[in-house]
Amino acid sequence: MNARLATPRDASAIARIYNEGIEDRVATFETRPRTSAEVRAWFDGVHPIVVAEEREEVVAFAATFLYRSRECYAGIAEFSVFVQRGHRGRGAGRIAMTALIAAADEMGFSKLVSRVFVENAASRGLLRSLAFREVGVYERHGQLEGMWCDVVIVERLLSAGS
Repeated sequence: MNARLATPRDASAIARIYNEGIEDRVATFETRPRTSAEVRAWFDGVHPIVVAEEREEVVAFAATFLYRSRECYAGIAEFSVFVQRGHRGRGAGRIAMTALIAAADEMGFSKLVSRVFVENAASRGLLRSLAFREVGVYERHGQLEGMWCDVVIVERLLSAGS
């Protein structure tokens, strides 16, 4: 497996993987599938998106997004990582996240942040192994299928913020 910066041509593969994550209800509060056109809009030229490939097939992606619009938060990016069902637990998420961390650092971001469902042990373990710190828990942060869910806040400082 290898990683590379994604391009808008990867939007269909990214949407397919993201929609699997939405269907599985273990990694996002989103419930509406996304189209390739919606994913293409993520490519804003500011926030890096990377894909992990195996034999030229996109099997995972990691993406950064605007954290907050206020100027005081410039340099902080929110991130997500999703892996195709058949490739979970095989290192694709690690490859994508390692590449995303490097890309975000190279582009001058100072910190990556996200929220992970408390029950998502695989994601929490991956992020801990990549030097993300669990900051705390947002209780009843959002509803999924009519149930309130708690999330763990994670962050990693990048060298660009030093």
